[in-house]
Amino acid sequence: MKARLDQHFLTDKRAVSRIADILDLSDRDVLEIGPGTGLLTRALLERGARVTAIELDNYLVSVLHNTFKDEIAEGRCTIIAGDAAKMDLPVSEYVIANLPYSASSKITFRLLETTFTDAILMYQKEFADRMMAPVGSRSCGRLSVMVQTFARVRHCFSLPPGCFTPPPQVRSSVVWLQPRPPLFFIHDYDIYDELVRTLFSKRRKTIRSIIRHAQSSFDECVVTELVENLNDEILNLRPEELYLEDYATIANSIYDIRAGLSAGS
Repeated sequence: MKARLDQHFLTDKRAVSRIADILDLSDRDVLEIGPGTGLLTRALLERGARVTAIELDNYLVSVLHNTFKDEIAEGRCTIIAGDAAKMDLPVSEYVIANLPYSASSKITFRLLETTFTDAILMYQKEFADRMMAPVGSRSCGRLSVMVQTFARVRHCFSLPPGCFTPPPQVRSSVVWLQPRPPLFFIHDYDIYDELVRTLFSKRRKTIRSIIRHAQSSFDECVVTELVENLNDEILNLRPEELYLEDYATIANSIYDIRAGLSAGS
């Protein structure tokens, strides 16, 4: 079997069972992204889930329709042809997915904008490690900050390349995401996202230096006032040295400055 559209199909039945057994799926709505040939889909259905599966590859969509024609007729399975990185995602209580490596970041950020209670997601191990890197450590990045701002992240287990066909060059990790409100109040999520993106675009520079040269993201008057308002302890740090509270503080300061400028205009 060849990899199709950057997919490495999970073919180890023990690994499939381990993933399907993490959550109680009985009578639950599950969104599966990238079902491939349907091995995990079958395990989810056997555990009583109602599965909506999104598959990009039209050939595999045809295979899935044929494989699960009885379950589709019974209303327990829905197969959708589409790109989960671009389309509106169906609302489901649970999300379970073996994500294509190249789309992992896009789909993860899109999931965080939707409503679900638990997601069991499989990633390239390096990607999962970056996602779980402690905020405030040298290994954290935009992915770590954004995911951990809006969700609890837990490592379930790792899988060797031999669990997949064709085998990838790297190990994979299964991660459990549970959305939650931010630990620190954020006035405007778009400003927060813009800030985190801007800071990590030049992560080796200090916060002061990045902000001073961020006129493309923030108006010059906002930049000037922000540098004046923030304390030196934060301004002298680099992005990976900040904690979630610091990101919220800076984002809320930008919000307040913009609100003040709008009121005075």
